[in-house]
Amino acid sequence: MRISAAFLLLFSVAAVAQHAVAQQRPADITGTVLNEGGQDPRIAVPDIRGLVGTDNERAFNNTLWNDLESSGRLEMVPKSLYPRIAPAKPEDLKSGRDFPSEPGARGLWLNGWAEPPTLARYLVFGSLETQNDRLVLNGYVYDSTQEQTTQAYIFGKRYYAAMDKMGAEEIAHDFSRDILMNLGLGMGLAGSRIYFVSDRTGHSEIFSMDYDGANVKQHTKYQSITTTPAVSPDGSKLAFTTYAEGTPKIFIHSLETGRRLAFLNQDASLNMTPSFTPDGKSIFYASSVTGRSQIYQADLDGRNLRRISYSRSLDLDPNVNPRTGAQIAFVSDVSGLPQVYVMDADGANVRKLSGGGGDAVQPAWDPQGQNLAFSWTRGFEPGNYNVFVINVATQKLVQLTHGAGRNESPSWAPSGTHIVFSSDRSGGTQIWTMTADGTQPKRLTDQGRNRTPIWASR
Repeated sequence: MRISAAFLLLFSVAAVAQHAVAQQRPADITGTVLNEGGQDPRIAVPDIRGLVGTDNERAFNNTLWNDLESSGRLEMVPKSLYPRIAPAKPEDLKSGRDFPSEPGARGLWLNGWAEPPTLARYLVFGSLETQNDRLVLNGYVYDSTQEQTTQAYIFGKRYYAAMDKMGAEEIAHDFSRDILMNLGLGMGLAGSRIYFVSDRTGHSEIFSMDYDGANVKQHTKYQSITTTPAVSPDGSKLAFTTYAEGTPKIFIHSLETGRRLAFLNQDASLNMTPSFTPDGKSIFYASSVTGRSQIYQADLDGRNLRRISYSRSLDLDPNVNPRTGAQIAFVSDVSGLPQVYVMDADGANVRKLSGGGGDAVQPAWDPQGQNLAFSWTRGFEPGNYNVFVINVATQKLVQLTHGAGRNESPSWAPSGTHIVFSSDRSGGTQIWTMTADGTQPKRLTDQGRNRTPIWASR
């Protein structure tokens, strides 16, 4: 878990030990802290065809479908309910409701997609072609409930990419993002990356992967304990904690060049758990420079150190509000057991958010800076964590995971629609995602043990 290394170092307990305390089950934790809107709009996404090769077509269509489905904002109409043919260009579409009575023959009538059995609000269509050895997508989105095709047009765009599988996936990601944005449904998950710690090479190193687990890349090779990754808001820098030089220190790498950047670690037994400010110009982190672990802020080179917390306890794992930068969530054992607190960025107005009765750790803000996800042992057998979300303003609390092993290190998708976390529900600890209401769990990793994920926009 994210906080454990510091607590283990300071209290000299075993490398995998956690606080273990008898718990009481919280009463009536139900509901959701997220905005409760209506039913997700239904969208039909028939396969887009062209003379670009079967593999490229398959890669494009699979990626487009997965991106839209994974957004958590749309109800995907099963392809088994589609008409037999679909339009390839706007000129193919016919207006009006004078379409064939047989559903499978309605594909060129716009309103035919809005009728049973498809019942789609939106229709995605287009064509794939080659041009000067490049892959070209002509993609369109129409509102299939409109009577006239001229009124139904939402957007259309031409996309270009390399003539290979990677290029096909690239334009599918671009098209899916534009679909979601033009429907007012946010940015989706396409293009985002999950950074995580894995021991698949024999040592704890930092890797990243696409939101769906594809395209895994290794970022560190220190052959030591390397953990708690953090990514700058612009996606250019990776900060983390490593024991490569003995005591835990903060290293920062450029994600553009892969090189280590200069960072002055304080002369302390630990410097760890970095968190970037929204402007990307400084970090908050935990350091024992004054004797016990407290929260500090420093410039990106480690200079201009400013102490933020002043407690007689152990304060660790700061997480900066990504929306405002005005609040810091962190973990402190001032009440005896580690609990989640928030304070102003200058250290004022400290207040506890978790209600006690177990270990509450690893706070993570949602992109809007309104809710915190965290791991908590309250109400469960000693050592077993579950993921909870609390609204900071109202303190409304929701439990997202239930009785499926240890569920730790939650981190929000940039879209705010999903949460990534680590879990041992399938045996060894792996990276999982779920929607922000705790549904649709999906396992992403299967090599080695994988933990402490962070979801970044790229």
